Amino acid sequence: MADAPPLLRVRDLRTRFTTDAGTVRAVDGVSLTLRRGETLCVLGESGSGKSVTGFSIMNLIPAPPGEIVGGSVLFAGRDLLALPEAEMQTIRGNDIAMIFQEPLSALNPVYSVGEQIAEAIRRHRGGTRRAARARAVEMLATVGIPEPARRARDYPHELSGGMRQRVMIATARACRPKLLIADEPTTALDVTIQAQILDLIRRLQRDTGLAVLFVTHDVGVAAEIADRIVVMYAGQVVEEAPAEALLADPKMPYTQGLLKSVPTPGEDGRLPMIPGQVPDPLRPPAGCAFAPRCPHADADCGAAPVALEDIGGRLVRCRRWRAIAGAAGREAAA
Repeated sequence: MADAPPLLRVRDLRTRFTTDAGTVRAVDGVSLTLRRGETLCVLGESGSGKSVTGFSIMNLIPAPPGEIVGGSVLFAGRDLLALPEAEMQTIRGNDIAMIFQEPLSALNPVYSVGEQIAEAIRRHRGGTRRAARARAVEMLATVGIPEPARRARDYPHELSGGMRQRVMIATARACRPKLLIADEPTTALDVTIQAQILDLIRRLQRDTGLAVLFVTHDVGVAAEIADRIVVMYAGQVVEEAPAEALLADPKMPYTQGLLKSVPTPGEDGRLPMIPGQVPDPLRPPAGCAFAPRCPHADADCGAAPVALEDIGGRLVRCRRWRAIAGAAGREAAA
């Protein structure tokens, strides 16, 4: 798999939103790759640009006020940003599926969930209404919805949040996409249902060779599902590494802060947090965007932009990461 070309290759993606107060660079030069069968987690705080990255890949940025102003999104060798909308509509839901943080906003309230799954099947796969309806019921059964034939007649508001998320996964499963973009799909769910949804995504991946781009702010979820993790901050990638390596030894101070903010069983006292606030998107810092909050920053950090550095199979956007690692090593030895 490692020798095969990536299924998805995003290069220097830039998305902006024009407001009355100025221009927001929501996605500012993001690059990433994703191979077939791989799970890549995009991790970061709210406002980091991770969800906008997912919507930009799908070419679903509302214009105005949004606009994709640069970069490329190569999917199976084709630049999605260069395709006409009619062609993109044949790709969305068929080759690339997306599930959302709140599926109630993505499902049509005036049609039953079975009708909506069947419509997706007929649009992309053809066939009769009866066959599509039968396939929809079958898909509801495969994602663990009890009494699927009866539930297929239900409307979205009649289902729980976990059930609605299962409907979204069933819709994705029905058309056998090559890529699934999951935008915070477990955020509004309790931990038991969250675990079930993650298991469903893994099963879908195992059965079909699906590639998954999983957007989350939850370090625990990323640790459970990711093969690789991309950390975003203020519209930029600040670190990327295999999940095990990044979680064991984060190089970027922002990533270190995120991991320290995760509650540990049996831990007493106050939970550590990253001081300060995310920078004003209308007035981003001239240098490292994290410098105003970073305990290791010096004057040079805020003076000029910092490039991503390749440090042997992983990427980090920090000019002082070696000094930080050295100091941590000396402290541990003492």
